[in-house]
Amino acid sequence: MDHLWSPWRYKYVTKADKPGGCVFCRIIAHPDDEETFVLLRGKYNFAVLNLYPYTNGHLMILPYDHVATLGEARTEVLAEMIELTQRAEVALTAVYQPGGVNIGMNVGECAGAGVAGHIHMHVLPRWSGDSNFMTVVAEARVHIEDLAVTWRRLSQALRK
Repeated sequence: MDHLWSPWRYKYVTKADKPGGCVFCRIIAHPDDEETFVLLRGKYNFAVLNLYPYTNGHLMILPYDHVATLGEARTEVLAEMIELTQRAEVALTAVYQPGGVNIGMNVGECAGAGVAGHIHMHVLPRWSGDSNFMTVVAEARVHIEDLAVTWRRLSQALRK
């Protein structure tokens, strides 16, 4: 059996459960989108960069409603979530020209959700060879640009 380790995510996961509420709800309430890396705000959902990305351009689509499962989400929230996911795929493809795109969500802690109480759709570009020896041997990821640069590029592309 193979095991996939991502020890760098511990910092992110432990921040999510600190007093003060849900990390995503705190982002929703924050007035400065550039500071929190919110890329786009829709009527029911918003797009935000992942602070601990697997690859450059790793973003998430989240509802404003604090719901833990798809079954708890309203139909209009889910419809817009998919529309924003589609826009994210188009924007990521235009900006980064990846070989593919991973899209998905983990619902519940046992399923791997880092923030289990607030559903979120991951959208991230992928390239052949983006999982290399640095990740496996050095437990480190190599990113080609700063999050602020990624935010500027993707927020502009998503608003087109």
